[in-house]
Amino acid sequence: ALILFAQYVPGGTFSRVAAMAEGVTALARRCAAASSDSPDCLKPLDKIFLDTLCQEENLPRSADCCAKKDPERNDCFLSLKNSSRGFSSPLERPDAEAACRNHSQRGQPLTGYFIYEVSRRHPFLYAPTILSVALQYEEMMENCCGNAEGPSHHVEECFQRQAPKVMKPVREDDLRQEHTCGILKKFGERTLKALKLAQISQKFPQADFVTVHKLAVAVADMHKDCCRGDTLDCMRDREDILHYVCSSQHILSSRIQQCCEKPLLQRSECILNTENDDKPAGLSPLVREFIEDKGTCERFAQEKDMHLARFLYEYSRRHPEFSAQMLLRIGKGYEDLLRECCRPGAPSGCRSRGEEELRKHIYETESVMRTSCDIYKEKGDYYFQNELLMSFTKKMPQLTSAELIKFTKEMTTIGSKCCQLGQDKLLPCAEEHLDLVLGQICRRHLADPINPGVCRCCTSSYAFRRPCIGKLEIDESYVPLALTPGLFAFHGDLCTSEEEKLQHRKQEMLITLLKYKPQISPEQLGSVTAAFTAMRERCCREANPEACFLKEGPELIKRSEKMLSA
Repeated sequence: ALILFAQYVPGGTFSRVAAMAEGVTALARRCAAASSDSPDCLKPLDKIFLDTLCQEENLPRSADCCAKKDPERNDCFLSLKNSSRGFSSPLERPDAEAACRNHSQRGQPLTGYFIYEVSRRHPFLYAPTILSVALQYEEMMENCCGNAEGPSHHVEECFQRQAPKVMKPVREDDLRQEHTCGILKKFGERTLKALKLAQISQKFPQADFVTVHKLAVAVADMHKDCCRGDTLDCMRDREDILHYVCSSQHILSSRIQQCCEKPLLQRSECILNTENDDKPAGLSPLVREFIEDKGTCERFAQEKDMHLARFLYEYSRRHPEFSAQMLLRIGKGYEDLLRECCRPGAPSGCRSRGEEELRKHIYETESVMRTSCDIYKEKGDYYFQNELLMSFTKKMPQLTSAELIKFTKEMTTIGSKCCQLGQDKLLPCAEEHLDLVLGQICRRHLADPINPGVCRCCTSSYAFRRPCIGKLEIDESYVPLALTPGLFAFHGDLCTSEEEKLQHRKQEMLITLLKYKPQISPEQLGSVTAAFTAMRERCCREANPEACFLKEGPELIKRSEKMLSA
């Protein structure tokens, strides 16, 4: 209840939100204990919840909504929730000593305050995620504050070490949810259902088509409620899906039994993290009947999306080594093939070329991932990220240095995580994680347009978004930066012994150089880099590096200009 009220009225104070939550919880206790059905206990849960909100006086922005009748009243509160997204500053790590003092004095209310702060900052985050994180928060408080008698810096170190782990599920789940809602908003329900169908077919390859399709539709419908911000319906939908999955284990998979024995709050994450079930024995790798069967065009004409869904299901359950996005591209290729080859007058061997096109696409996708991993293994994190920075600064020079460094850092992390995996796991790991980063770039584009190329890739097709962005080259519409006196500034901070800080500064300068000369050749970049390195080493040996950079910096810029104009 505390989560729901904090998410619906993110401007409400903790004391008011806690009082409303306590009122609803007290009613639930009375109803659970009552032998007779009182009128309040017979009300639907969402009505109880909204009535409680509307009984509060002077709640921020709620008067207009409370004047409406249901279901418009709920829709009105949801629109407030949408408009308040991102209004709060990020949750900061508390002062260690003050937090431990509060914990020893207040205990449970402090966890309630943490739930309130997380909920109002993340009005769309799934409530069980917040409850799960709150338990980890309590554990952290016990662990760190249990040693509060020791030196205060030990407590501070404990918080520094454990706080990021506690907040990690919030960041990850929030990103996943925003990503899914972004797909639904931009590409529609049909794309989301296809994506879920591919993922569920891979996870439960032994299940029949009707069961998998029913589950994919239910999951997509659940996301519609969750993305609207309808927390109660979202939770109810999730509970119904979990009940259906756990009561259908005999059809779906024997691997989820342990998950279904866990408490309700832990089941969903457990099922998501379970390994894909084994494929049924004797499944052929190809689904030739969808191409060779004489009745294919007739079925496509009569059933359209259901025929395509059956193809996607059959192909996905056979190929756990492919990413869901690649399976959607294969599905789109099959749809295009049928549209062309089922036309009146199409040549008789038209459909037979589908297999060759499929092989070509699989080879291209696997080659891109293999090449990226070869570069990663050869160069390591820093130089691999620099390669990505060169590529993405040319594709998207409108992004800030901080954005380019953030996105390419996330892509480099994907390399470290996925490139060590076997061929059967590489594609799903790499492309599905990369899809999250590209989703962030595309949401950034929707909020503040980047350039026409990015616009085309982010809006034309979800399945082809990654190959489309991969093929982007230099943005011809970009006007390069002018060479002003302050464009390249060299200071004593380049002599830092902290490798991470130095790398960051060098990456910022690389981005500025690429924004100034997008057409720079690898040879020119090598010459400029060598000249910069020599100057840095020279100045950092001096007693007064700052004075050296002040003298040598302008000289380096002049020499570099000559190299770049050669």
